[in-house]
Amino acid sequence: MERIALHTRLKPGREAEYDAVHARIPANLDTALREAGVSSWRIWRSGLDLFHVVEANDYAAMRRFLATHPANLPWQARMAELLDVQDDYSGTDRGINPVWELP
Repeated sequence: MERIALHTRLKPGREAEYDAVHARIPANLDTALREAGVSSWRIWRSGLDLFHVVEANDYAAMRRFLATHPANLPWQARMAELLDVQDDYSGTDRGINPVWELP
């Protein structure tokens, strides 16, 4: 199991809308995430900054699986409206580099 931290940023003024959209994600997206090997995805927001922690069997494989998945495409289009920068879902990123963890 891999644990990956990510950072994204909202477009100014889209905070409440982002929170509302994430109050309940579509059931087919939930299913796709689980099929892709995601066991947990948590997001924290501080102002415009979003911090994600993803736990997945294989992060790169998950990203490639979701890149063209029919449940993920409309979700990513919606996120593109809200996020400052959209990623490419190539699976080549490794998220935020860890610095320290309590042993």
